[in-house]
Amino acid sequence: MWQVGGDMETLLNVFTGSDNQYKTPDPLAMGMGHCSALLRLLPDYSDLFVAQDTWSDFSSMLRILKRYNFEMLKSPQYPDIPAPGNTMTFSSYPGVLFSDLPMLKVLGVSQETTIGYANSSLNQYIRPTSVLEGVRTMVANRLAASGREWAQIFSLSNSGTYNNEWMIVDYKLFRPGQVIPVPGLFTVLDQIPGTIMYDDLTLHLYKYKYFGSYNTPFFPEIFNKSGQPALVAKYGDWFTHDKTPRALIFKRDAPKVNDLNSMIKLMRYNNFKNDPLSRCNCTPPYSAENAIAARCDLNPANGTYPFGALGHRPHTATDMKVTTFEMAKSLSFRAVSSPPHDDLPVFQWSTSSYKDLSHVGHPDIWKFPVITFNGTNPMA
Repeated sequence: MWQVGGDMETLLNVFTGSDNQYKTPDPLAMGMGHCSALLRLLPDYSDLFVAQDTWSDFSSMLRILKRYNFEMLKSPQYPDIPAPGNTMTFSSYPGVLFSDLPMLKVLGVSQETTIGYANSSLNQYIRPTSVLEGVRTMVANRLAASGREWAQIFSLSNSGTYNNEWMIVDYKLFRPGQVIPVPGLFTVLDQIPGTIMYDDLTLHLYKYKYFGSYNTPFFPEIFNKSGQPALVAKYGDWFTHDKTPRALIFKRDAPKVNDLNSMIKLMRYNNFKNDPLSRCNCTPPYSAENAIAARCDLNPANGTYPFGALGHRPHTATDMKVTTFEMAKSLSFRAVSSPPHDDLPVFQWSTSSYKDLSHVGHPDIWKFPVITFNGTNPMA
């Protein structure tokens, strides 16, 4: 069950009665989206940074940095050809075999943010003859040697569960300092029940020098089919692709990223009380959800909010991972565990309003440095 937790989130909401405790009305408005992701192409084309923040509840903060090396074959017909994704490194959970940002030996990086959907008519496409998203992810990561091949493999037997936006970076196609890009470097895929769309967005990346992902579909067809327009009509710009707070923060701040430290700082950014882009029609007039790294525990419990995602809840950015062109060669990345605290109080279980949540094995205070995970070091 641990391998398909994201899929179960969808299935519990679709196949349970209206009185079930797990069924969520308007799941996107209640804050079912997870994660922020960013690609940053430096202005001189010297490097391409790829980063992702996991967003989840505080109980899930125990993370493990892993390296897997499985001697699998790409096909039994060719016993001398290993699977491209035999070796990978990633940040994940105890016992979980995949991640939202794995580093892959041949391909480079695949990462995602959750997009979900708000159109219940799509439930008809969730069928038992499909393959759950977690399984398709692992198969694509093992077998694909290009972004297009990854998308093609992943698209087979769409389950319509754990619906994500996937970003595939084929680092072997990146040429530092080269202004003209190599096609196939950057592929984006959006999934909802019944529909998967993907495209090569390398030219888009080279035009804008960044690509942000923040729980909203990139492709207009997916956006419209998913039910997002109805949420825009009901709740406003927060549910748009280009005017939601994280889109605006990335638009303002991604062009300022010129080195790895500034990339890390942006991915850990949350200054919700002072940043005008974090404001909302709320009391008080801002939300710690409206940031690149969420800290919803800091929203006052007695505040008033137009929808649940903006309110007081046990929801946060639990970690951050980032890699570069050179680091990717050795399956290495920089990572930090803990809710953001550059401009905010450090999270502490004993003083938190959520201290009664299960947190067995957790330290009391979550303040840790950024570390480097070297994908080539001998494993104990």
